[in-house]
Amino acid sequence: MNETARTVVEAVAALGALSSLGFYALCACGIGSFLKRRAKVGQSHLAESQLPPVSALKPLKGIDPEIWESFCSHREQDHPDYQLIFGVSDAQDPAAALVRRLQEKYPQRQIELVVCERNLGTNPKVSNLAQMLSAARHEVLLVNDSDVRVPPDYLRRVTAPLADDSIGLVTCLYRAVAGRTLGSRLEALSVSTDFVPGVLSARFLEKGLRFGLGSTLAFRRHDLEKIGGFEGLADYLADDYELGRRMAGMGKRVELSDVVVDTFLPDYSLRQFFEHQMRWSRTIRDARRGGYVGLLLTFGLPWALVTLVAAWGAAWAWALFVVTLGARLAVAVGSAAQVLSDPQWRRDIFLLPVRDLIAPVVWGLSFFGNKVLWRGDWFYLKDGRLTAVSREAAGH
Repeated sequence: MNETARTVVEAVAALGALSSLGFYALCACGIGSFLKRRAKVGQSHLAESQLPPVSALKPLKGIDPEIWESFCSHREQDHPDYQLIFGVSDAQDPAAALVRRLQEKYPQRQIELVVCERNLGTNPKVSNLAQMLSAARHEVLLVNDSDVRVPPDYLRRVTAPLADDSIGLVTCLYRAVAGRTLGSRLEALSVSTDFVPGVLSARFLEKGLRFGLGSTLAFRRHDLEKIGGFEGLADYLADDYELGRRMAGMGKRVELSDVVVDTFLPDYSLRQFFEHQMRWSRTIRDARRGGYVGLLLTFGLPWALVTLVAAWGAAWAWALFVVTLGARLAVAVGSAAQVLSDPQWRRDIFLLPVRDLIAPVVWGLSFFGNKVLWRGDWFYLKDGRLTAVSREAAGH
């Protein structure tokens, strides 16, 4: 590399590192705003008589890690009136046997199992939800993923904001509990130190959320009908994002609850980690194109490292690297420790540079193609919608 080219690389990388510092400052503001609001919300509670009855819908496919304990956490809720509805596409799905076991353990509870035999779209989860809805007895609905474990006051705290009619959707953050493998630990670290700060920075910058998170979606049935029902989401990969976007589009607020739930990750191999990151990246690319392109300016550690190399280890480049590293660690710890109370961060924080060096590679590759792997099947993703890939095409 000649001197001119090296100088250009050095300047561009330094600007990238500086822009990343601005992003980290935005994340810090988002974290601070959330913590301040959580402290305030934690001081107020609705009386039991004011809590709406709830129908909780949980679409299932197969056995997720810790799924039995996650099921039980939903049946041990401090809420006066709630119904739990599970849905499977196949009556022989092994998850159905666990639901029957749950019904036997809690015979006094309202627990229903719906076998969803029709295929209403390329998103099987949403197809199931549309068929489960007829079993729901209440106006307030709650949807969350099958691997979510919740605290005893979860339903009470998540549905309370819906007492305000201006709020159309309540969602919440989650801790990803890693399995035993390196891929699983990297995935959990991505959630706690990258995904969550990104959500909170978007909430701070946009003065509220414009999307939902699959860990929790609480809303009213009549609002769902106004945005086209579950059937209108049946071909979208990011159905949680689309639900929140449509709620916000009709003038309803999307509220981020103060509750944090747990999800349990499989023992991902490194290849599975990469495939999951690619699906996630292409989903975000399709949903928020402008913001996704702008992620290039948030890869602080890679930019600072390139600056250090291009500047041949100059003192100013070392200073920039140390400041960038310090800011990145501050955001990571603030998110993992303060927002999520995630005990894994102390064990895995040393993996943060590895994760941050992988991130721009995934970002770049996400622009080359539209195929995503989801629950063992390949799909094409375009404008948020899924199209099934034939077996022959999936092999290439």
